[in-house]
Amino acid sequence: MTVLRRTLLSIAAMAWLAAGAMAQSANPEGIQIGLSTDVIRITTDFAGEDLTIFGSLENPDVLTARQSRYDVVVVLEGPARPVTVRRKDRILGIWINTLQEGFVGVPESYSIATTRMPQDITDPNSYRQLALGIDYLHVQPVDRERPETLAEFTAALRERKRASGLYSERIGGVQFLSTSLFRATLSLAPNVPIGTHKARAFLFKNGLFVKETSAQLAIVKSGFEQTLYRLSTDHGFFFGICAVVLAIVTGWLGRIIFKRD
Repeated sequence: MTVLRRTLLSIAAMAWLAAGAMAQSANPEGIQIGLSTDVIRITTDFAGEDLTIFGSLENPDVLTARQSRYDVVVVLEGPARPVTVRRKDRILGIWINTLQEGFVGVPESYSIATTRMPQDITDPNSYRQLALGIDYLHVQPVDRERPETLAEFTAALRERKRASGLYSERIGGVQFLSTSLFRATLSLAPNVPIGTHKARAFLFKNGLFVKETSAQLAIVKSGFEQTLYRLSTDHGFFFGICAVVLAIVTGWLGRIIFKRD
């Protein structure tokens, strides 16, 4: 009777584990993010600010969450533009451009926030496959015939972006508020580019990539600067005539005001 009872208990336990596994597979873990606004308006006195993004985990494993084995990486990626990197050398006492390398599809800005140190989240191969992180961001060169200088120019591109503040990294910028809710704080540089930005969130569990989600954010100018920008793009001919007339009037007024007797 004891053997039969143990057998029945073992079968029940196996069935319970199988049901739990099926429920987990039927409702896989996921991640969602939400932006408080989908448009940020900036003016000429914009000096940079922090952007907060809230998110949540879907169907998280409670034990994994309690053991802090979930990690989240959040990225705000700016619009892609072609970029040319030039190298200057001193020739006969004069610094001149000697070599250059062009890249296409380079994000103008790239801000990243993580729950902890990147090497503690996952391995470099995962970052490389996901093109996640400043050092692993994929940049495509225009000319592939010079592999000996490609690494040099690629490193210079990243360094220049870091120095300008357009590429930034905030370790610990993602904080869990509960077992499923988190908050990410990203840096917007004073010279953040205008256009459509893409917010992306990556979920890792025990060092393995689980899922990604994204949302869009538009950064636009506001005020008088935006009016001039729209006028120059939507009515270029009229804007050009106004600029010429304004230059003529300014020169004429200056001649009258500062005219010498």
